[in-house]
Amino acid sequence: MKQKHRYVGLTDSEVSASREKHGANVLTPPQKESLLSQFVAKFKDPIIIILLVALAMSVGVACYQYFTGLEGRDVFLEPVGILVAVLLATVVGFGFELSANKKFDVLNKVNDDTLVKVIRNGNVGEVFKKDIVVGDIIMLETGEEVPADGVLLESISLQINESTLTGEPVIKKSTDESEFHNESTYPSNHVMKGTSVVDGHGVAEILTVGDATEYGKVYEGSQIDNGVETPLNIQLNKLADLITKVSYGIATLIVVGRLFTYNFDAFEWVGFGSFLLNTIMIAVTVIVVAVPEGLPMSVTLSLAMSMKRMLSTNNLVRKMHACETMGATTVICTDKTGTLTQNLMKVHKTNFYGLKDQQLQDDEIAKIIKEGIAVNSTAFLDFSDSLKVKALGNPTEGALLLWLNDNNVNYLNIREASPIVEQLTFSTERKYMATVVESSQLNKKVLYVKGAPEIVLGMCNSVFVDGKLVDKKDYEATINSQLLEYQNQAMRTLGFAYQLLDDSTSKIDDGKLTNTNLIYVGISAIADPIRAEVPQAISDCIMAGIGVKIVTGDTPGTAKEIGRQIGLWTSEDSDINHITGPEFAAMSDAKLLELLPGIKIISRAKPMDKQRLVQLLQQMGQVVAVTGDGTNDAPALKAAQVGLSMGDGTSVAKEASDITILDNSFNSISQAVMWGRSLYQNIQRFILFQMTINVAACLIVLIGSFLGTHIPLTVTQMLWVNLIMDTFAALALASLPPNEKVMENKPRKTSDHIISKDMAKGILGVGLIFVVFLLGLVQYFKYEDITSLTQFNIGDYFANYFNFKETSGSLSAYELSMFFTIFVILQFWNMFNAKAFATGKSAFSFLAQSKGFLAVAGIILVGQYIIVTVGGQMFSVVPISFTDWGIIIGSTSLVLWVGEVVRLFKR
Repeated sequence: MKQKHRYVGLTDSEVSASREKHGANVLTPPQKESLLSQFVAKFKDPIIIILLVALAMSVGVACYQYFTGLEGRDVFLEPVGILVAVLLATVVGFGFELSANKKFDVLNKVNDDTLVKVIRNGNVGEVFKKDIVVGDIIMLETGEEVPADGVLLESISLQINESTLTGEPVIKKSTDESEFHNESTYPSNHVMKGTSVVDGHGVAEILTVGDATEYGKVYEGSQIDNGVETPLNIQLNKLADLITKVSYGIATLIVVGRLFTYNFDAFEWVGFGSFLLNTIMIAVTVIVVAVPEGLPMSVTLSLAMSMKRMLSTNNLVRKMHACETMGATTVICTDKTGTLTQNLMKVHKTNFYGLKDQQLQDDEIAKIIKEGIAVNSTAFLDFSDSLKVKALGNPTEGALLLWLNDNNVNYLNIREASPIVEQLTFSTERKYMATVVESSQLNKKVLYVKGAPEIVLGMCNSVFVDGKLVDKKDYEATINSQLLEYQNQAMRTLGFAYQLLDDSTSKIDDGKLTNTNLIYVGISAIADPIRAEVPQAISDCIMAGIGVKIVTGDTPGTAKEIGRQIGLWTSEDSDINHITGPEFAAMSDAKLLELLPGIKIISRAKPMDKQRLVQLLQQMGQVVAVTGDGTNDAPALKAAQVGLSMGDGTSVAKEASDITILDNSFNSISQAVMWGRSLYQNIQRFILFQMTINVAACLIVLIGSFLGTHIPLTVTQMLWVNLIMDTFAALALASLPPNEKVMENKPRKTSDHIISKDMAKGILGVGLIFVVFLLGLVQYFKYEDITSLTQFNIGDYFANYFNFKETSGSLSAYELSMFFTIFVILQFWNMFNAKAFATGKSAFSFLAQSKGFLAVAGIILVGQYIIVTVGGQMFSVVPISFTDWGIIIGSTSLVLWVGEVVRLFKR
């Protein structure tokens, strides 16, 4: 038979009507993109788009050349090469993200089948959480999760853990209006879905269920995709636009220039049509050559390798672009609990006045303190994890048991040896807890009391100090001074007292202590300590030009104190650097945009306040990273350019994030910034390297189109150059280790072009030098019968430089092989110059640590040797002598040595 209760609750028909009107107590699951949609999205990359255009043009030219008999089947190798580059860049990126997403698939499961005690039809019963409806009356006990938002009808010593919504681990709840806390994030007589009961019990009437709850609103907000572009995407869009304009500009110049040089005096349609078609093919070739086919691959490889390596620094990356975006971050909005602090209540300091050096010796006062903490408590310790002892129950009481454990005291042995005679559990009304036990430590009945220091002190007549009793009045000032010091540091304080009992008279009557004549023994300060590495990590971020803002549901005093401890809040800060959640919500966007640059802390913040903050910062042009571990953080995590969830955070927070910090450490966040900035430098290095090659190739084709000189490289040779100078070079430069020096720089602006002024000078300068040298080499080979580079004559080189004639068929196979090899090795040495870009150091610096770079450099050299030696007719090459190999490698290394001299003078 079901137990009757004085509340009637809903009838079965009312339950059905309520569910029909307000819906079920379930959250609408996020709509997942199909795998096909995710894969297709990879083709929206700006560089991929212009590569696809180049692919279409290349296929057109190849088809024309093949079907008109101008070339053989190998003409299709160029479009195949471009297609392979596109597929590699898209498939690799898709594969890595798919792999990372699998790790998150289990994070969004919501357990709707938990049983909840509910009163219906006047009876107490149990229903599944998902079956709770608006109007239901539920019963809450310690350890249970609140199934939906409701208003309290009864509250007995009720304390709620609201950390998933506000960051507050313990919030007192009450139905007594005199005890309501006006600054609380949520009303003191309301309980919210997703929070849990840490102490006491209560009865509540459900007001909202499912998506309509605060938890549901946060969950829904976490699914909103605001479509904010990453800084890298913005810059790659600009680069794609530049490449398109330049390549089409050069192609137009070729068409116009060749038309001007055409001899219209001997005009005839067939000849002119052939000339015009040839001109268009040259123009299309320039467009194809101008596109850096390896760039998408370089970006993807760099992101993928960083994604893998960042895991070793406790950063589990879910979305690849988040790796680089961290490097562009200008503001980090961080929560407090679990990120800046350990999310673990610990005893910061004790002041037990009878203990020498606060050490638990084997004297009487030490026995009293040990037993008082052990028995006058409802908490327990969990020793199941050999690496970490965990407190169960009330976090404050758990902190005291952990303190005993740290002092090598087994609380459970003491508790079991001292049977409880009577007990008053802690209540918000009394503000103290009292327990009478048959003491195993003192062999008599003892009353132990702990609670709010001022309340406990009011029940005492004396204080135990240095082995003797002192009148309370003589020591009260000292106690109050100590309390004020701790309270100013936003710590929780507890007072402790005891009384030896000689008779069997009950000390508890009508829910309170009677005839108190207690002895005060001391106080303790309890806090959620900051993580040891956080102050240095905050300092690193500030030095790197990144603003840090704390957004928390905690009180202003606690938030400011944490800010002070981590070095964010200084004596120079004032009220203009802090704002509360209600003040923030009441202000207009225009007013907040004025104030935000100076605001460091937002206290008493609600979940949607943090999301609004992120969006306002983005309006100001900031690149925002958000940290959080609670459901309350999810909307902001989703709205930011980079969302960083904590490893032990809620599933909703992880689902909304881009990166999960496995060790919950802010230091890992600063490491992610360093990785992001280093990654961006690696991408710039590849662009510098690749665009130098492209500029040289485009200019040679452009100049050759006017002078009748074509670059003496076959399609298969160009495909090999693309392979080793795109894919291999991308691997080499992407594998460079991170550089901690990047943290000394300020964040780049999203308005900056990815090709900086220094890069532009290097691309144009080195590219022009290569063009001049290579065109001269063609002319020299054409007029000199060279069978070995030992015959090279610098005078003949310059003498033959401007004797431009059609070169087709005029170079021997050996000369073509040497030209091919010289072209590759020039780029090989320039790769070392690219490695040193933006470091201010020699290309040889940290070379021993750049094992991946050295490995790829070796592969390029060995690969070129193999191709030239055994490539034969397929690559249109013949073997080169070891002597010429030595001359080529030695002479082309001048590219590196000139670069070293330039860098030396810059230093």
